[in-house]
Amino acid sequence: MARFGLLGKHLGHSFSKAWFTAKFEREGLKDFSYHNIEVENLNGLREKLIQEGIVGFNVTVPYKRELLPLLDSIDTVANQIGAVNTVVMGPDGTMTGYNTDHRGFEKTLRPLLKPWHTAALILGTGGAARAVAHVLDELMIDYRFVSRNPNNCPECNALDYANLTSKDVRNAPLVINASPAGMHPDTDSYPDLPYSGFEKFHLAYDLVYNPSETVFMQRAGARGAQTLNGHSMLIAQAEYGWEIWQSALTSPGQAV
Repeated sequence: MARFGLLGKHLGHSFSKAWFTAKFEREGLKDFSYHNIEVENLNGLREKLIQEGIVGFNVTVPYKRELLPLLDSIDTVANQIGAVNTVVMGPDGTMTGYNTDHRGFEKTLRPLLKPWHTAALILGTGGAARAVAHVLDELMIDYRFVSRNPNNCPECNALDYANLTSKDVRNAPLVINASPAGMHPDTDSYPDLPYSGFEKFHLAYDLVYNPSETVFMQRAGARGAQTLNGHSMLIAQAEYGWEIWQSALTSPGQAV
């Protein structure tokens, strides 16, 4: 039996368990299962995963960066990003971290890009925000982080929501919400932006996927902006993560 899972703190809203369970059933993988791994902290995590027979797991907030010190090795790109969302467990309990968020984001962003999408605001400074920044670096799109607590990430050189102006928004035709604001069950929350800065040339991309239309998307859309939620990105990154797990499971010495 190959057991996979999702590591996080509050997973009642999670898409992953239902999606992977359906995938395993659809593909006839009767010996594969997927489980939520809810933990309040990472103390004793390795022992817990070994005891439960986990061979691979996804990582969601708030552990995409917190998990890094516990990993035995980390993929080059994930190391550059500074966050992981996919982990392979070796038969000896070693953990290798990867990041598939950046690939999912890039795959879904590229078809929507227009010549005027030359500058962006990234809302948030966590693991997802850093994966977004990695993609924008590769696409040579200028960006600034926006944070409620800029001092918590001095290397981000983030703008403070409190000082953000409508001109800042207008001058960034691409605005990506990489924070959890608006995610179920807090569906009434939203990034505190001057939404008057949005125009018809804007793309407002919300990495939140539940609900399907967030307040951020509604407010930007009301100003004429094109909007997209994170569902397609979520599927794309999950597929890439599955490829990583398949490769590991077929490697010599990997126990299933």
